[in-house]
Amino acid sequence: MASRHDWLEEGFKVLSEEGAPALTVERLCGRLGLTKGSFYHHFKGMAGFKTDLLQHFEEKRTVRYLDAADHTAGPPQARLDHLLELVLAELGDGLGLEVAIRAWAAQDAEVRAAQERVDRLRIDYLSSLWREAGGAEADDTPMARLLYLVLVGAGHVVPPVSVEDLRDIYRLALRLVPGDNPRRSE
Repeated sequence: MASRHDWLEEGFKVLSEEGAPALTVERLCGRLGLTKGSFYHHFKGMAGFKTDLLQHFEEKRTVRYLDAADHTAGPPQARLDHLLELVLAELGDGLGLEVAIRAWAAQDAEVRAAQERVDRLRIDYLSSLWREAGGAEADDTPMARLLYLVLVGAGHVVPPVSVEDLRDIYRLALRLVPGDNPRRSE
């Protein structure tokens, strides 16, 4: 029997590979080789699954990263570097999930609200790191948006930017972070 986590992770795969219209009980059951009873054991229909999937996305792809970065020793630049590596490591399968959820958000109010919350959390965190690093307060939100838009945009160009190229782009962008920054000489 699949766990709740297994169902949610399979939901991520369906979204990434086929988009929100493919996210059905039948598709999920078929992919996992399980019955609808197993699905309904964990979720209150597709509406409940969608709510739980969005919460899982926020926890796994945002809160977990920010918590891990916060527990990184050293200056704000070290937390930013660690955050970058966490995000890029998860993108081994590309940015398909991020792109799929944004596309879904354009058509569904609940998904849009979740995406707005995730975007706000991510940008607010990047803004706080910028300020902690000694960046001008007037620049904190624009700089956070710059760093974030690189990630968002990387999944929308055709073909998408590879993880390796995205890492190089971020290394270049992180030279803008103030403070004792050894990356400036790279």
